[in-house]
Amino acid sequence: MHRITGKAGGDSLIEMSPSDSFNDDINGYHQNASASAGSFQQGQSESPLTPDVCVETCESLNTSLASLAPSDHSDSPHFEDQTLERINALTGIDKQQHSKDSVFFRDGLRRIDFVLSYVDDKDGERKQERRKVYEANLVNVGLELETEDKSESEDGKTYFVKIHAPWEVLATYADVLKIKVPFKANDIPDTKEMPMNWLSTPFRLPEHVMHPEPDYFTAPFNKSKTDFFLIDDKDTFFPPSVRNRIVFYILSRCSYYRDECADKDKKGIKRLLNNGTYTAAFPLHDCRYTTRSRDANCESERYNLYKHWARFFCFFKEQPLNLIRKYYGEKIGIYFAWLGFYTEMLLFAAVVGTICFIYGFLTYDDNEWSKEICNPDTGGKIIMCPLCDKKCGYWKLNSTCNSSWQSHLFDNVATVFFAIFMGIWVTLFLEFWKRRQARLEYEWDLVDFEEEQQQLQLRPEYETKCTNRKLNRITQETEWVLDRTATDIMGKLLLCWATVLLWISLIIACIIGVIAYRLAVYAAFASIMKDNPTSHLQVVGPYITPQLATSVTASCINFVIIMILNLMYERVAVWITDMEIPKTHMEYENKLTVKMFLFQFVNYYSSCFYVAFFKGKFVGYPGKYEYMFGSKLRNEECDPGGCLIELTTQLVIVMTGKQVWGNIQEALVPWLMNWWGSRKARNHPESLYSRWEQDHDLQGFGQLGLFYEYLEMVIQFGFITLFVASFPLAPLLALFNNIIEVRVDAWKLTTQFRRPVAAKAHSIGAWQEILNGMAVLSVVTNAFIVAFTSDMIPRLVYMYAYQPDGEMNMKGYINNSLSVFNISEIRLANRPDDGESPSWFNSSITTCRYRDYRYPPGHEKQYSHTMQFWHILAAKLAFIIIMEHVVFLVKFFVAWMIPDVPTEVRARIKRERYLVQEYLHNYEVEKLKIQLSQNGHNDCTCTPMIYPSIKHEVLSECL
Repeated sequence: MHRITGKAGGDSLIEMSPSDSFNDDINGYHQNASASAGSFQQGQSESPLTPDVCVETCESLNTSLASLAPSDHSDSPHFEDQTLERINALTGIDKQQHSKDSVFFRDGLRRIDFVLSYVDDKDGERKQERRKVYEANLVNVGLELETEDKSESEDGKTYFVKIHAPWEVLATYADVLKIKVPFKANDIPDTKEMPMNWLSTPFRLPEHVMHPEPDYFTAPFNKSKTDFFLIDDKDTFFPPSVRNRIVFYILSRCSYYRDECADKDKKGIKRLLNNGTYTAAFPLHDCRYTTRSRDANCESERYNLYKHWARFFCFFKEQPLNLIRKYYGEKIGIYFAWLGFYTEMLLFAAVVGTICFIYGFLTYDDNEWSKEICNPDTGGKIIMCPLCDKKCGYWKLNSTCNSSWQSHLFDNVATVFFAIFMGIWVTLFLEFWKRRQARLEYEWDLVDFEEEQQQLQLRPEYETKCTNRKLNRITQETEWVLDRTATDIMGKLLLCWATVLLWISLIIACIIGVIAYRLAVYAAFASIMKDNPTSHLQVVGPYITPQLATSVTASCINFVIIMILNLMYERVAVWITDMEIPKTHMEYENKLTVKMFLFQFVNYYSSCFYVAFFKGKFVGYPGKYEYMFGSKLRNEECDPGGCLIELTTQLVIVMTGKQVWGNIQEALVPWLMNWWGSRKARNHPESLYSRWEQDHDLQGFGQLGLFYEYLEMVIQFGFITLFVASFPLAPLLALFNNIIEVRVDAWKLTTQFRRPVAAKAHSIGAWQEILNGMAVLSVVTNAFIVAFTSDMIPRLVYMYAYQPDGEMNMKGYINNSLSVFNISEIRLANRPDDGESPSWFNSSITTCRYRDYRYPPGHEKQYSHTMQFWHILAAKLAFIIIMEHVVFLVKFFVAWMIPDVPTEVRARIKRERYLVQEYLHNYEVEKLKIQLSQNGHNDCTCTPMIYPSIKHEVLSECL
């Protein structure tokens, strides 16, 4: 492998001053020769090296290095590998021994912070040139590289470039990125006490897993004040997650071109991965997840996460959030904190929803209207009008007996209570999460993250498009800006949102297609089942009706369409967002979040909205039916038991199907791909299957990996809030799913994916506003479901105003809720074909019934709405207004009562800020005193300098 050394001027990201000790020798071997020898001496304790042997070894080493001078062999593709082999041979280091399951360079001292892999293609001269220049520029920045030849890899064709960031690089970029580090132990007593704390003992994890480090006050790192911070060991001061984050920041901005600023697009590891120059770039896991690392210097945090978090049998245990944050970074830690809190809150909603369902089950026998439907003398004598043209015959009301009983389980008085409860629960969930998030922000040093970090972490894709520099009024520093004209902005916006509307129209077209399927297939099912051919089936036979068969098959087809469209939405949303060229990573994710959620919202919920608010509302009546878009397909009618049971069926199939399919896809697909990819190497011992090869064979988590996890949970949140009035057991299903989801996500992240690059995030981002919007919308949708989809309001109006005997019961409700139509007045196009009506139907039957409130034939206002219809409509609108106002008032009162930031956390934040200022002031004063005393001792009259004169040129003109 040809490695170029030396500095190339403007190619570097941060050009170190001469005082910064960076060795430009190949891979830093000159600088580490003594360390390697020390490592060797430690491993051969039985026969220690004598001084004569050390001198002889050093002389041989110098002679060997001189023989491999760059003047003759530096252009050799494997020059540095030959050098390394000679060094190892002379120092006695066993290359294979140091290439086992280790996260260190061959010297056993320098930690591997990042790994790049590539395959040297036959026609890859351009790629080889890119790699050579790119890696030379990485060396210029100060990173140290070590290459594993393809002969050492399991497949015999993959090279691995291991990257180590020395202290100077870490310190410089920690200063640039304003990474907070400890400077003093926290002296604020923790007064937080949980009542009945002993009850949570079975759910706790060991103390060393939950709190591996003491609490400290922290401040942004400043390289010129290293003695201000608590630095015990420079090698372990920055944890691996911070190290790989810094290295990735460098990789994302380092160029791979020779001529200074010749082509701004040729920059960053992402482009090199896209054009195939490198096949993968990833930080290493610290050990295998099944066993601890044999190296005492390795933390084995992956093993602890797998043992205490990722296994399913730990489902009742708390999550080690501090360890998750330390290993994977704050962004992933925040996600699992939110998911765990959401699951905890679901427990309360699931308990109340189950109680409401049990209430419906216990009041099963008190269901007076279902008794009337099933009664042969009542429902058995009521002849209903055909539900479709030609293929549907007349039918008796008691044929819907079973669906009426089923509907009562979800359509009862408890439904109203549960809808109100869920409106309040959503508010409590969001407000308590804000408090939990505020506590995590303080504990994880994220309080001032947004203000300090966002302007620094620009997307490389944005930087490469920038052509002008502009003064930032806040920081008073010049920064790159994108030259956007008004025409360009408007053109891209129009194109983007036109594409969004096009795809939403495609979703609506698919929903209309499913509706057409419902109408066409219902007629077929009605014709087939007119003589009850399914009644002979045991258990399920009596429950299979044309309505149920149509609803179930249509829901399944709709679910399949949803899954297919989802595959296309992702690419479209990413393409649109890329066109907008967002400035920061957070801005990119927020824009993508809005578009993807808009797609998914319409995709998943449109069918439920149709069943809840449109089906059965625009039917007309037997003499004047309404048709879909002027076609021959008559608009759907609701089941005599109500549309609520159909909404429940739709919700259960889509929600359950999505959750089951999602868990299978998340767990099974990565496992199968990893199993197939590592089939040759999985039986190899550790000595032949190195740590970087093991991780290389895993799946890449990707920059948007967490985005899809949030999206899945937010879609589920919509199901349990927007339509929960139709299915009180939805929170219970979501609870069971999330208990599995936490462990599935943990398992796949720990065992099936490469270690993601650590990233900071102080909140769940745009998802917070989406959840707030859905919380408000859920109150409206549930109020409309109770009012217009459920039969609750018509029953109450009948019981209080239209009960003929003046009693508070539901006797006679069924007869009251059905209108009468003269069969002879049915149009010829609407009448059943010969043979479609059942055998019991004859010419003596002159009228049929239908669901509506209209005057009977012969009345002066025949077939127009009765006064009872308008009373019911007024009651429905009044209920919606009252319920919305009550719930919103309670929501606002609860939100006002619960502060977003706990008082204790607010006090600790103020205390920490005060101490940071105080200690920094004392530090500067003491440093000034020392300098003044030194100046007085030396009789120097120059002005004392508090800050060193070393300056760093941050983000050169090439950026």
